[in-house]
Amino acid sequence: MKWSQPLRFVPVYQTRVWGGRNLESQFGRQLPDSTQPYGESWEMSDRPEALSLVREGEAHGMSLHDLWINHRQAVFGRGLLDHPAERYPLLIKILDACDDLSIQVHPPAEVAEELKGEPKTEMWYIIQAQPSARLYAGLRAGVSREDFQQALHDGTTADLMHYIEPQGGDCLFLPSGRVHAIGAGLVIFEIQQNSDTTYRVFDWNRTGLDGKPRALHIEESLKSIDFDDHEPGLQDPSLDGTLVSCEYFKVRHQDGGNGFSLGEEGENLTVAVIRGSLVVNNCTLAAGDFAVIPAAMTATERTIFQASADSQWLEISIPVP
Repeated sequence: MKWSQPLRFVPVYQTRVWGGRNLESQFGRQLPDSTQPYGESWEMSDRPEALSLVREGEAHGMSLHDLWINHRQAVFGRGLLDHPAERYPLLIKILDACDDLSIQVHPPAEVAEELKGEPKTEMWYIIQAQPSARLYAGLRAGVSREDFQQALHDGTTADLMHYIEPQGGDCLFLPSGRVHAIGAGLVIFEIQQNSDTTYRVFDWNRTGLDGKPRALHIEESLKSIDFDDHEPGLQDPSLDGTLVSCEYFKVRHQDGGNGFSLGEEGENLTVAVIRGSLVVNNCTLAAGDFAVIPAAMTATERTIFQASADSQWLEISIPVP
């Protein structure tokens, strides 16, 4: 098989009580139901319950799992052949938060096994922010575990959360153990470990789409939260545009024009288009598109043939073990 063009996947849409229709209005998506609130589009998922399939080209219909297991060198590069993950190790999403998400936490690796969950470190890149929209991350200065537990009892948990009012283009890193929530009025690209373990500690006293209160996970949350994590800030990009570089993923912001190369031959790289459009070997990538640039693509094949003047994108890669 020739691996000469970007690989795009069929999105897996998820309804959420806090979701909306921005995936439709902002990115021109055709959502499965005309009335439901869609909060998440899983763009690249190697979860058994939500498996991404290649949407076009020679690899049409192949799953992300198949690519990872059977075509790893050609698609993801020789450097990842010894990666220990049995499944593609990232889960990449678009989030449409039209209401506040629950205050929640993902378990650190050292407690995840005990809790029968999966650790999840993640990052958010803000695509769109309504005025006064908030990201909640970490605790306010001076808040202790005892303060937090009392607030759970009193129903005042949100009062102890540190928050930021972001703008489009901002980025926030969330290591496992950082208590957090996304506020209403935000569209976000989320890059995370391949995990779907979330412990809700407070859900604004609302009901789910079924009319019943959503389950909370107080005991698990208290075991997972880093109570020394106070008032974290946004990510400052480095000189080369790197926003986050951790053991699970590296994410770099880029903009450029004709003749710009999407990585180097042999490199594992996923592109997430923020705005504008790029044409790469006769494949047009538009705002909201996510595409794997196969490691086997040559330098010529991965060169941007045409780009709109406002084009911006993220380059996502998995560190070589």
